[in-house]
Amino acid sequence: MWSLETLGRVRLSRHFFLRDFLYSEIGNFHARQNIPDNPDLAIACGRAFCQALMDPLEETFGRVAVRSGYRSAALNRFGNENRLNCARNDHPLECHIWDRGEGEARIAGASVVIPWFADQYAKGRDWRDLAWWLHDHLAYSEIWFFPKLCAFNLAWRPRPLRRIDSYIAPRGTLLAEGAEPDEAPEIRAARYADFPPFRGIAYPVVPGAGTGQE
Repeated sequence: MWSLETLGRVRLSRHFFLRDFLYSEIGNFHARQNIPDNPDLAIACGRAFCQALMDPLEETFGRVAVRSGYRSAALNRFGNENRLNCARNDHPLECHIWDRGEGEARIAGASVVIPWFADQYAKGRDWRDLAWWLHDHLAYSEIWFFPKLCAFNLAWRPRPLRRIDSYIAPRGTLLAEGAEPDEAPEIRAARYADFPPFRGIAYPVVPGAGTGQE
């Protein structure tokens, strides 16, 4: 039997614990719990998501802020029914419910902000500079960009769709599932030539220590 305290302490990757993804402003304001129905599945999908996508971001840009992480099916349904910016539970692109689906149907994601880029975006930098960096460096499944802080939904699946959409102008689909980018690799790379080196942040090494994921 999981306790919520024990659940929050589960380490998903080098830089993230499950607690980092459990806070919900909707749940907090409306007094709704946000606890997985299937903790083991939520942990497994959360680990895959963090190790494949979140850790590389953290090790490249420094602190990554989680705006909205895991949502239980009940909480997400409440958010959708009350028009609180939650997609319906059966929407194929809903990435916040980590403990549903089997095999290729598994999914995990979060809405995140990269402060390093948000500061530049506030001064007019094109969101597509970050979008193409993400495309060229990460094994993402779907990405959706939003106007506030250049936040974006980042999703993992066992078999990535490789799709990018945006609510920031130019709105719409930047890259459709299965499509190739319109911009050549060298043009995309020129957009983010001033970005930090990929996974270039050096962290202290603890001799003899594991990852803490056991």
